[in-house]
Amino acid sequence: MKGMWSLLLCLCTAAAPVAAQTADAVPDPAVEALMREARVTGLALAAIHDGQVTELRTYGLRDVEQDLPLTPDSTMYAASLTKGAFAYAVMGLVQDGKLDLDRPIADYLPRPLPEYEKYADLAGDERWRKLTARMLLAHTAGFPNFRFFTPHGYDEHAKLAFEFEPGSRFAYSGEGINLLQFVIEHGLGTDVGALMQERVFDRFGMKSSGMTWRDAFATNLALGYDEAGKPLGHKQRGAVRAAGSMDTTLRDFAAFLAGLARGEGLDAAARGQLFGEQVRIDSVQQFPTLSTETTPDNQAIGLAYGLGWSVYRTPEGRAFFKGGHDDGTRNIAVCVRDGRDCLLLMSNSSNADGIFAYLIDHKLGPVCFPWYWQAYLPYDHPELRARDANTRSHPPCTRWPLPATVIAR
Repeated sequence: MKGMWSLLLCLCTAAAPVAAQTADAVPDPAVEALMREARVTGLALAAIHDGQVTELRTYGLRDVEQDLPLTPDSTMYAASLTKGAFAYAVMGLVQDGKLDLDRPIADYLPRPLPEYEKYADLAGDERWRKLTARMLLAHTAGFPNFRFFTPHGYDEHAKLAFEFEPGSRFAYSGEGINLLQFVIEHGLGTDVGALMQERVFDRFGMKSSGMTWRDAFATNLALGYDEAGKPLGHKQRGAVRAAGSMDTTLRDFAAFLAGLARGEGLDAAARGQLFGEQVRIDSVQQFPTLSTETTPDNQAIGLAYGLGWSVYRTPEGRAFFKGGHDDGTRNIAVCVRDGRDCLLLMSNSSNADGIFAYLIDHKLGPVCFPWYWQAYLPYDHPELRARDANTRSHPPCTRWPLPATVIAR
């Protein structure tokens, strides 16, 4: 382990801090070149240094057919970035003594969980009584990502079932996050939409964000595009889903992330739980969530899950991150150096994750980001997508300097 840390020190020290810039920073030609090579439609980028937004910049288009540029105030789908914001709001309830992370959810619900129609599938399996808010936020509940993602493939008629013993290991699960929403609403009598409005959107001045669709979003809307550049539109979500119904903007979510970096709204104990190591991660990649294949690649950085956020360590301090992924949506928020310096990337293109490893290295320095676990496979390295890629080692501290073709431009 000592030798491993020597390698980490060599690779991760001397990382350049985020340069102070204005919100009107000039475009970065390297970002533009990466987007052209990887065929990324639009990209929104925010940098945060010592808890202050120092760069707010957008590239490309929000609507190709109408040739409309993406702006910092364009409505974009947050996808699973929603989970990170929801976890922050939940920790406010914990801090206020309204929710105990380790109290079984059965104690909060007026009726047994399987008596509710949405969770009737769990009738006869008493393991639901073991579930706690901590397990649901740390993705150790034992559920698939969503009930229709079974170990045998997608099945729209699949029933919800435990795939492993609650609390025994990590497996990313939006199903678990939505269950915690259900408990908060039916057990505490707290509307999660109102909770998010009060604890997140109002606190951080996120006036252009919401957990459900608003007609005002249509005036500056980013449409999603698939790998071939085909427009996918933008879903108008009518129900609050803690696992991922948020619409937001670069400006708004950067304000939230900066507040998170400053520690606003949570005391040291609550923040320590949010970004503390709840469960160690040894999976090869985050998806498919129920895979039991493991790797030692991320042991040196202590890759783990906190509450709603992935966490890891570097010689420069703790780091945390949260991604957001859907068809036509690719997002990542990563904060390093004990959370003081952050990078937020939001895109309306399914190709964008192919440039994220380069952008993280380019903007934050060598921060040992677990790029392979997060499936940020560089666009110009198709060999990483080979069927046998999981049999090879993919160290998180691999450097991703800008490609020569990008520098040449």
